[in-house]
Amino acid sequence: MQAPIPSSSSSSTSAKLALLPLLTFLILFLGVGFYYQAQGIEYAFYQLPSPSALLPAVILAVLLSRESLTATIARYIEGAGHSNIITMCFIYLLAGAFSAVAKATGGVDATVNLGLSIIPAQFILPGLFLIAGFIATAMGTSMGTLAALGPVGLGVAQATGIEPALVAGVLVSGAIFGDNLSIISDTTIAATRTQGCEMRDKFKANLHLALPAAFIVIVLLVVLGESGEVTAPQGTNWLLALPYLLILVLAVAGLNVFAVLVIGILSSAIIGISVSDYQVITVGQDIYTGFGQMQEIMILSLMLGGLSELMRQQGGIDFLLSTISKVIRALALPLKIGNSLGIAVLISALNICIANNTVSIIVAGSTAKALAEQGGIEPKRSASLLDIFACVIQGLIPYGGQLLIIGATFSLSPVEVIPYSFYCFILAAVTILNLIWNAKQTPVKH
Repeated sequence: MQAPIPSSSSSSTSAKLALLPLLTFLILFLGVGFYYQAQGIEYAFYQLPSPSALLPAVILAVLLSRESLTATIARYIEGAGHSNIITMCFIYLLAGAFSAVAKATGGVDATVNLGLSIIPAQFILPGLFLIAGFIATAMGTSMGTLAALGPVGLGVAQATGIEPALVAGVLVSGAIFGDNLSIISDTTIAATRTQGCEMRDKFKANLHLALPAAFIVIVLLVVLGESGEVTAPQGTNWLLALPYLLILVLAVAGLNVFAVLVIGILSSAIIGISVSDYQVITVGQDIYTGFGQMQEIMILSLMLGGLSELMRQQGGIDFLLSTISKVIRALALPLKIGNSLGIAVLISALNICIANNTVSIIVAGSTAKALAEQGGIEPKRSASLLDIFACVIQGLIPYGGQLLIIGATFSLSPVEVIPYSFYCFILAAVTILNLIWNAKQTPVKH
């Protein structure tokens, strides 16, 4: 997926400019949002829809292309049609449909009431974190986890009075925690294959970093959870909660996320028709309503996929790789810690540009492996670093699929969720501190 690194000054300039469209999008989207927020306007980050903010960036990327207009558009469509992008879009659609049907049948309320009756008030937040982590580990996807649990989390926020953005951040944290550890996750597979290590070895390397970070998050959430006042559950038919319990069981069994969501939709509709006044004729209408709720994030994902491909083709990604390598050498840090941090910065920068953690790992794989070999870093460690920082950034970029889907479910701007994605911040801090500690325990090499 990587193009040759430009060598001439003109091609180097062109490669630098290839990153300009992404910068344009970020300035427009975040700048306008923060401006309106400072003016006290509600839904500040919705005043300029993200696809509208991305359109000038796409036009700029097309203008910067040295290929013909026809070839450029074909390449853009190729990027938008990447299998990972299309997969995300179908998950969006099924997630929206499941959410709409489950809400219409009363399944969300029933599941929330069931959870509130079982989990003590002070453990609502850590409970959501652990459930999300458990499901994501079993399913191997943070996207599927957030699609399934988003409506339940929203219901919990409404029933307890806890800040919705906080609950959304807890779900994102749990989903990232599980996705990062899962041995069937796309990111795990990509990281281990590119670095040449066994999945179990990478899992062990991740575990001793993820568990301390998760423990810190749980303690923090117990403290924060004390402010939530739980409303006593009203009388409801617990059978309506079965679709969510079924999803949990199927996720643990390792069933494909598409099958899980389809079964969730069908079971919600069947149980709703059987035990409540839900009508057969409304099933199709609710499914289509759910599809419509995912329109914005689907359009944004497709447009970002095309933009990423144009940046890659124009040399922007390779320029980024080359620049990071030069900075690492210029800092003259001890080789092992310098190259370890280099891998972390490399995958973080790429994921900011590409907004897809699996694709970012694939693109960075060969460069990360070279840095690891040069610095004497074990393959399992370099694979762990790739996966950790790809997942961390994925949980923090406001145009990434995870924050987009949870933002759509909660009717929040993704930017509002970022401060509450505690696990991402804490995992990054724990990993960096671990790198520094290990560097002090080993002989210094330059």
